[in-house]
Amino acid sequence: MMPVIQMPKGFLATGVNSGVRRYRPDLGIIKSEFPCVAAGCFTKNTFKAAPVLYNMDLLPSKSIRAIVVNSGHANAATGEQGMIDNLELATQTANTLGVEQNEVLVASTGVVGEKLPMMKLVPALPQATRAFGDTINNFALAIMTTDLVPKFCSETFEVGGKTVTLTACAKGSGMIHPNMATMLGFVVTDAQISTELLQSTLRSVTDESFNMISVDGETSTNDMVLALANGASGASIVEGESLKTFTKALKTVCESLAISIARDGEGATKLITVHVHGSADLELARESARMITISPLIKSAIHGEDPNWGRILVRLGQTGVPAELFTKLKISLQGICVFENGAPQPFDRAAARQALQGDHATIKVFLGGGPFEATAWGCDLTKRYVEINTEYS
Repeated sequence: MMPVIQMPKGFLATGVNSGVRRYRPDLGIIKSEFPCVAAGCFTKNTFKAAPVLYNMDLLPSKSIRAIVVNSGHANAATGEQGMIDNLELATQTANTLGVEQNEVLVASTGVVGEKLPMMKLVPALPQATRAFGDTINNFALAIMTTDLVPKFCSETFEVGGKTVTLTACAKGSGMIHPNMATMLGFVVTDAQISTELLQSTLRSVTDESFNMISVDGETSTNDMVLALANGASGASIVEGESLKTFTKALKTVCESLAISIARDGEGATKLITVHVHGSADLELARESARMITISPLIKSAIHGEDPNWGRILVRLGQTGVPAELFTKLKISLQGICVFENGAPQPFDRAAARQALQGDHATIKVFLGGGPFEATAWGCDLTKRYVEINTEYS
C-alpha cells in the first residue's frame, strides 16, 4: 500500500487525468498559499525543452506560487509553437489559480517532438484545482512516464523550536544521466530561506545526489529540479547550524529519490552502488564512480551475476585514473576483494556469483589515498530495457 506523504504548511497538490493517459493521472499542480522563494537546477543538454527555457528565465525568484506538470508529451524540439504552448499552459494555470503568469513554473515529460495536447490539458485545469489536497501522492503519480512506481518522501526537523517540513518527489526511469538535475524533481518546504541560500544549497545537494545516478547515460532535454520555500513554518534558515540542518534534510530526500530512480531504471532488476574513496581529487572520485555505473559491459555483467572485475579496472583507466595509481588500487565486489597491489586477488568465483544474486550490487574502489570520496548509483542492463525503448513512442 502506498504511504501517504503530507505537504508542508501552506502547500497543496493535485493530480488528475486529462485524457492523455488511459488510466492514471497525467496533469499535476503544486500550489502555495504564499509567494515562494524558488530555485532550480537544469539540464546541460544544449537542446533544452520549452519548459526548461521558460523556467530558466524566471529563476531564481522570490514570488513563485505554483508548478504545473504534464506527462506524456515532452514539448521538446517543438519549435516556436512549443514556446507558445508552454506560455499558454502557464497563463491558463495562473488564471485558474488566481495568480500571475510569471508566478507559475512549468515542467513536461514524455516523448521528444510531441507538442502539448492543449485541447486536453487546458479543460482539465478546473478539475485539477477542485482536487487539491494536502498530500503529494496524486501529483507524484501524474508526473510518471515509464516509471513503475511513484517516488516521493518527506523529512521534518526543528529550527528554533519550530517544525520544518520538506517534501519531495521525482520521476525518472529511462533517459537518465543527469547533468545538473534529474529527469524531473520537485522539493517544497515551509522553511524561510533566501533565494541565494536556496539556490546554492540545491545546487550542492543536486551534485551529490541526482547528478550521481545513471540508468543509460542519456541526459534529457527536460531535466530539472525545482525547489520552493514559502516560509509558512516561521523557521528561518541562515548561515550556521540551521543551514546545516536544512542541508542535511534536503540531501536525505534528494538522495532517497535519486536511489529510487536508479532502482526503478527501465527493465532493471538490480540496483548498483559504486563507492570510490581514497581519492586526491573530488572530481576524479565522482567521475570514476559515475563512469562505472554507465558502462554497458559492467551493467551487463552485474545482470548476469558475473564477477568480471576486469571491466571495472578498464573503465577506471578510461576515466583517467593516473597510471601511477595502478599499484595502489583496490577493487571490491560485494565485499570481496578482487584486485589489489596491481594484481588480481584469489577469490571464490562461485561464492561471488552467489553474492550477486540479490537485487543490490556494491562496488568499492580505493584510489590509493586521499581525503575525497563519492558514491554513485545505477542499475543493471537487461533485455527488458531494449524492449521498453523499442516500444516507447
